[in-house]
Amino acid sequence: MKPDLDAVRECLDSAIPCAIATVSADGVPNVTLVSHAEYVDAAHLALSFQFFNKTRENVLCRREAVLYATDSQTGASYRLTLDYLRTESEGPLFERMKARLAGIASHSSMAAVFRLRGADVYRVREIEAVPGLAPLPQAPGRKPLAALRAASTAIASCNGGFEALLDAALDALERHFDIRHALLLMLDAGRGRLYAIASRGYAESGVGAEIALGDGVIGVAAAHNIPIRINYATSDYSYVRAAAQGSGLPPAPTEIAFPGLADAESQLAVPIVHGGEVLGVLYAESPQQRRFGYDDEDALMALAAQLGLALEQAQRAAQQDEAEAVADERGVAPAPAPASAGAPLTVRRYRGDDSVFLDDDYLIKGVAGAIIWKLLGSWQQDGRADFSNRELRLDPSLRLPEIADNLEARLVLLARRLAERSDCLRIEKTGRGRFRLHVGRPLRLTEVA
Repeated sequence: MKPDLDAVRECLDSAIPCAIATVSADGVPNVTLVSHAEYVDAAHLALSFQFFNKTRENVLCRREAVLYATDSQTGASYRLTLDYLRTESEGPLFERMKARLAGIASHSSMAAVFRLRGADVYRVREIEAVPGLAPLPQAPGRKPLAALRAASTAIASCNGGFEALLDAALDALERHFDIRHALLLMLDAGRGRLYAIASRGYAESGVGAEIALGDGVIGVAAAHNIPIRINYATSDYSYVRAAAQGSGLPPAPTEIAFPGLADAESQLAVPIVHGGEVLGVLYAESPQQRRFGYDDEDALMALAAQLGLALEQAQRAAQQDEAEAVADERGVAPAPAPASAGAPLTVRRYRGDDSVFLDDDYLIKGVAGAIIWKLLGSWQQDGRADFSNRELRLDPSLRLPEIADNLEARLVLLARRLAERSDCLRIEKTGRGRFRLHVGRPLRLTEVA
């Protein structure tokens, strides 16, 4: 068979472990199981290197091996003749294998043993079908390519702007991919953190929850610009919140709990990229083991790439709207803010991280916290209710990055947090690059050093 690994890559993701055969310098054969085999491309694969054993010694000596792989769904088996090329102990391939191996280790109660030392990369010289029982016919399953086509059409036809794109993407995942639990996160590159901006399928939205680059499935996917797919539950690559809960300590007062399945068995995180730069992460999970396969990973990577382009275009269109709105409204006096009534709302802002509390309820921090503090200050001091994106973008006190400030994402985040946490504060879009702040109670603003 022509060495085309695409034709047999499901065997690498099989529930049946691959076996590797090697030969020593003096001609003695050795056969053992491989913990994990990873598809690299149509001509290359990688095998997990965990131990200095006989297989490792033989590979370094002869630089060749034979891999026996079986598809657990059909029973089809293949022999792959391999040429050893190199070992990678860092970088995207290593991190992807490390994450997947952690899932296998947790599933088999071998987490203390399955520690990846390196990813051994091989060239596939030959693939040979093994004669035997006729492969079983595959049961009809999901068709990721058809789902990708429908989801891409939905995103391409969405013209409602940045926020509408987020909702369209999550709607498409549920409708066309039958993915019922998903998150969209945007990257705050300056702080090295990702923040949840939209979700589906959870009792609490988790909007505003954060995770650090390199932390967990989501953080690794963003840090290395690679998809991370785990088909068994693993404590090593769970959310940050899981570690906090396990410690018995209460969550930090300025941390929003991540939404998530308590019984998640399968996880898939793919980076949202535009122009080679990571904008965020699309994350899906399921209580079903082995829910996401190679085809799902490919389809969601393609969808995330399209979403990255669409979000970037939406942000550029918003900036163009801002410029046109400023030109259209020169000389127009802003409408005064309406009077509010009721008991005063105490709003506290902590200068160190711009965290903002409404009475004793935590709202948001970072740039979004600085934005709401500015808006409330203008409302109280100047009687303003109407604002423009443009003035926020140019305000040095907000410390927005000069490039990729993600202002639209931060405003969406702030509006959604207010909708969830406040019955008297609301942000409403009023036109191109403009919005209105609604305040339903008198304010008492307090700043804490």
